Amino acid sequence: MILDGAGWHHAHALEIPENMVLLFLPPYSPELNPVEHIWGHLRDYYFRNRTFENLDAVEEALMDGLVNLINTPELVKSMALFSWLKTLW
Repeated sequence: MILDGAGWHHAHALEIPENMVLLFLPPYSPELNPVEHIWGHLRDYYFRNRTFENLDAVEEALMDGLVNLINTPELVKSMALFSWLKTLW
């Protein structure tokens, strides 16, 4: 499993199964974190230059974006399946 430097990924109480290996990304490297590209896409296409009436409207925009990503797996792969990830399995 590939992890960023979030504090909860380093918790001493974290129990790691024997069949799992944790690989940590270098510090301050969001460009290497695949999920950052997904968040960037959502910001660009579903939140940019918009105001929302309430939190429900924000959640609706997020759900629209996530449903779109679920329905376009090739788009997700193009943003998040880095060549270096393919070498890990």
